[in-house]
Amino acid sequence: MEEIFSIDAEDDQFAYRYDTQLLIDRRDEDLDEDAIADYITAHFEGNSLVAAGDEDLIKIHFHTNEPWKILEYCNTLGEIYDIVVEDMIRQSNGLQG
Repeated sequence: MEEIFSIDAEDDQFAYRYDTQLLIDRRDEDLDEDAIADYITAHFEGNSLVAAGDEDLIKIHFHTNEPWKILEYCNTLGEIYDIVVEDMIRQSNGLQG
């Protein structure tokens, strides 16, 4: 197995290692994609944020080094599922992410 090296966050496209994707299904209150995107931007370090959907279902895509924080936050909003967290550095080295 190839050794994986750490990448300098300031000099590389993989400053945020984990491609984090999930769906949020409404529980009690309507979902607001703009409010969710604003909260994620203000409270979590990362990039490439996409928050799209409607009041019943939101798709989140976010690159971060702390995907568990995104999952914890999104779980407060509704039921989360179809969760995918991929290691983009492993993928770039030809390994399974």
